Amino acid sequence: MKINYNFAFFDEDSKREIRRATLKAIAIPGYQVPFASREMPIARGWGTGGLQLTLSLVGKEDILKVIDQGSDESVNAVNIKKLITITTGIAVTDETSAATIIQSRHRIPETPLQEGQILVLQVPLPEPLRYYEPSEFETKKLHAEQEYSGAWLMLFEQIMNYGTMSTGADHPVMVQDRYVMAPSPIPRFDNPKLNCSPALILLGAGREKKVYAVPPYTRVVSLDFEDYPFEVESFQDKSCELCGAKGVFLDEILDDISNKTFHQCNDSSYCLQRLNGSSVG
Repeated sequence: MKINYNFAFFDEDSKREIRRATLKAIAIPGYQVPFASREMPIARGWGTGGLQLTLSLVGKEDILKVIDQGSDESVNAVNIKKLITITTGIAVTDETSAATIIQSRHRIPETPLQEGQILVLQVPLPEPLRYYEPSEFETKKLHAEQEYSGAWLMLFEQIMNYGTMSTGADHPVMVQDRYVMAPSPIPRFDNPKLNCSPALILLGAGREKKVYAVPPYTRVVSLDFEDYPFEVESFQDKSCELCGAKGVFLDEILDDISNKTFHQCNDSSYCLQRLNGSSVG
C-alpha cells in the first residue's frame, strides 16, 4: 500500500516552527536556540536534528547530498537520503558543488562550499560547556556572562597531561567574538573551514532539542593559547593511494594481505571525482 506523506514528511506548522528557530539561530551566530524536536522514524542520535532542519528547509527545486564521516554510501547516509527523497521527490547527488543542501555527519566536504549552499551538520552534544558543567541552568548563565574560563581550563589540563591539546574532534570555537560553540564532531582538520564560509552552516541536535548556526562570512576561531596555537591533523608527506590528493583529510587503512598501511581520501566523492578527472575545486 502506498502511503501519501506531506511534502518533506512534516506538517506545515511543524516546518514553520523549526524555521522560526533557525532564523533566530542565524540572527545570533553560535547561540543555541531551543526548538520542539519532533519524533522521527529514525532513532535519536542518528541525525534527527540535522534531518529536521533539512526537512523544514528543503524545496522542490533543491538538490540533496548526504554524507556520513566522508562517505555518501554509509547506512546512515543512505537511509536519510531515502527518507528525504521518498517524501519530497527531489534530486540527489554525490557532487558537493552540485548540491544546494548538504547534510553531513562528522565531516565538512573537501570541495569548497559556495554561496547559496546550506550545510547541515548533525550534532550529538551541542553544549560545549557540558564537559565541566552538568547543569543546563548554569551553562546558560555562563554563556550570558561570556564566562568561558572553564573551556580554556579544559584545554590547559589537556596540555598539562599530554603536552598538547588532545581534542580529536569537536574542538570548541569562538563565533563572532561572542559565543563558544561546539562545531559538531568534525575533526580539527575541518574547523578552519567554518571561518568566513560563503555557505550557510546549520547545526541541529534532535535529542538535545537545540539548533544553532554560522551565517555566511562569519568569523569562527578555534580556542587556543598564544604559546600552544591550534593545529589541525598533519598529513605532511602523505597522499591518497587512489587519486594522489594531498592537503586533504586522509584515512589510514591496513591492507590485510600485505599487512602494510596506506592512506586514502576520507571524502569518497572527492576522491572519485579526482579519479574521473572532474574538477573538484
